[in-house]
Amino acid sequence: MHPEYPFISNAFLDPLEKSGCVSKSNGWHPNHISSSEGGKDLFMPLYVKDHSMGEYVFDQLWANAFYQQGVDYYPKLITSIPFTPVTGTRVRCKNSITKKDCETLREKIESICIDSGGSSWHALFVDKNLVEKFSGSDLLTRTGIQYHWQNNGYDCFDDFLARLNSRKRKMIKKERSAITKNLITIKVSYKADITESMWDFFFEMYQRTYLKRNGTLGYLNREFFRLIAHSLSEQICMIVAEKDSRMIGCALYFFDDTKLYGRYWGSIDQYEFLHFELCYYQGIELAIKNNLLVFDAGAQGEHKLLRGFEPIKTVSLHWIRDERFRSAISDFLIKERAAVERQIDLCRTVLPYKRHA
Repeated sequence: MHPEYPFISNAFLDPLEKSGCVSKSNGWHPNHISSSEGGKDLFMPLYVKDHSMGEYVFDQLWANAFYQQGVDYYPKLITSIPFTPVTGTRVRCKNSITKKDCETLREKIESICIDSGGSSWHALFVDKNLVEKFSGSDLLTRTGIQYHWQNNGYDCFDDFLARLNSRKRKMIKKERSAITKNLITIKVSYKADITESMWDFFFEMYQRTYLKRNGTLGYLNREFFRLIAHSLSEQICMIVAEKDSRMIGCALYFFDDTKLYGRYWGSIDQYEFLHFELCYYQGIELAIKNNLLVFDAGAQGEHKLLRGFEPIKTVSLHWIRDERFRSAISDFLIKERAAVERQIDLCRTVLPYKRHA
């Protein structure tokens, strides 16, 4: 059986709640939608939220506009994967999802929104297929940019390098050779080979990375990772860097039958090019080895472009109950979409691939 998209599965969502990472007390009140109409067994994650943290589609300006007019923006409804800006379906279904199914979901969403006093509903990082199934002139579309690596039928890493122009090919070889020169070894582990001590080290590095970047601890706790180590063991890979027989850095990956997802990483110190090795190059090798079509290495990071990652458009859907604010936000999104298109075009001009490739 081929592994399916992991982030909407019970194996991922349940540990978020059981560990307390997602709860009413921290502003993520689960209010999921389930429906058995027509034998479809539809499931859509839904949260009532009183803040916008952990979403990665930033709407704080919208909230400020509401407050300036004396209107509450929170609570709002969110259909997303908490703390996980990964594109994919947001509806789990036994069979294919139809427009009729989405109409049923929208009716339930709007009812919950009204009952909870919510200002709006937001479905984040939705895949193209589901976007097309939802419809309505009152449903707004917002776009953004991420950088994904595409597997164009490569047989090995050198095959990928051969597609790059000479300058960028030499740059990547230099960065990877620095790992060897510094006597750093890389270990790729799956399932039971990921020991408790490796998980403990990984969690310490995950928290260290958040503290360094944001001055706060990460959203996810050790219990969450303990739970997914069992519930999602078939779809997890951990890559650990060692030097002088001790762990110095690591990265955690998820995967399904078509995509690789690089999620979290950290190191005990600043090692030259270690981030690129653990988070990009090892991921590319994993994708090639396992015939995965796409490698999503996480949000942000324009430096990925020089290493073969391409700009892709992300999409989210937004329903604003108040027509006045809906109209104003619609105007904003039109201008934002044009800026996103210009940015994608600009990004494509710096891709490292040979022009004739």
